[in-house]
Amino acid sequence: MVKLTDVAKEAGVSPTTVSRVINERGYLSDKTKNKVYQAMKKLNYQPNSLARSLQGKRSMMIGLIFPTIKQPFYAELIEHLESILFNKGYKCILCDSKNQIAKEKEYLKMLQANQVDGIIAGAHNQGIEEYKELNLPIISFDRDLGNNIPIVSSDNYLGANLALNALLNQNCRKIGIITGENKTNSPTNKRLQAYTEIISKNNLKQFIYQFDSSLTPKVKTSKIKNILLNDNLDAIFCTDDLTALLVWNTAKDLRINIPTDLKLIGYDGTNFIQNYAPFLATIAQPIEELAILLIDLLLERIENNTKLDKNYILPPQLIYSSSLG
Repeated sequence: MVKLTDVAKEAGVSPTTVSRVINERGYLSDKTKNKVYQAMKKLNYQPNSLARSLQGKRSMMIGLIFPTIKQPFYAELIEHLESILFNKGYKCILCDSKNQIAKEKEYLKMLQANQVDGIIAGAHNQGIEEYKELNLPIISFDRDLGNNIPIVSSDNYLGANLALNALLNQNCRKIGIITGENKTNSPTNKRLQAYTEIISKNNLKQFIYQFDSSLTPKVKTSKIKNILLNDNLDAIFCTDDLTALLVWNTAKDLRINIPTDLKLIGYDGTNFIQNYAPFLATIAQPIEELAILLIDLLLERIENNTKLDKNYILPPQLIYSSSLG
C-alpha cells in the first residue's frame, strides 16, 4: 500500500511538504508542487484525510465489489462476508457496480482513496485494467481479474455435471440450458462448457438459450414461453435459480406439468430458494464456505503478505426436489 512517505521519497521532498501540497497549505513553488503531483501519479497514490491520519497503520476496512445486491445469491454471500469480517474487527464498504464498467472504476478509485486494506471483487464487468495496477491485496470471486489475483469459486463444471447427469438418469433426451451470455472470462462459463461436452458425449441435440443479464423478468418470461411452446423440451437446466422459477411459473401458466412433462433444475441453492421454493431442484453452492475462504485468503495477503495460488475451488451439491421427479 502506497503511503504519503513513499510519495515524499519519490518526489525528493519531506512528508510535510507532500502534506502541504495535498492540503494546499502555505506557499510552495510550482516546481515543488509538480514534483509531488508527478510522484503521486507515478505511484497511483490517492490521498484522503483518513489515509493521512493513519500514517502507515491499517484502516481495518475491506472493499466489497459485486454486481447487485438484489440477486439472492450475492445478497447471501455479502451477508456472510460482512458478518465474518465484522467479527474479525474489519468494517466493509459495499460497492454495487450494477454491471457498469465506469461505475466499477469509480468505486476502485474511491476504495483506494479511503485506503482500504483489501478488496473482494465479484462484479462481472470486462476490461478493467485498474485491478492490475492497484497496490492492494485483492481476491476475486468467480472472475479472472489478472494473473496475480487469486480466484475463489465453486466447481462450476462439476455443478453442471451433477445437474445434467441427474436429468439423463431421468431418461431426458431433449435437454435445454438457459444461461447468461458468458462474455466475461469467468469460471461460471464452465457450466455451459459442461453442458456442451456432456450433451455431445451422449449424442444429443444441444438447445442453448443465452439471456443477457439486463433483460427484465417480463422479457425473460416471454422468451421462456416461446421456448416451451416451440422446442418440445423434456428438461431445462437453468444456470441460476431465479430464471428456473420463471420457467416453473411459465410452465404452470401453459399447463405444462413439472416434472411429468418437463423436468427442471436451477443453480445456486440459496437459503431463500430452499425456504421459499423448496420444490425446485438446484445445484447448491457452499455460500458460507466460499465467504470464509475468500476472507481467509484476503487476510493472509493483508496480514502476512502470503503468496497464494491462482485458483481455489469448492464443490457444490445437488439438492433433489419435486421439479426433478
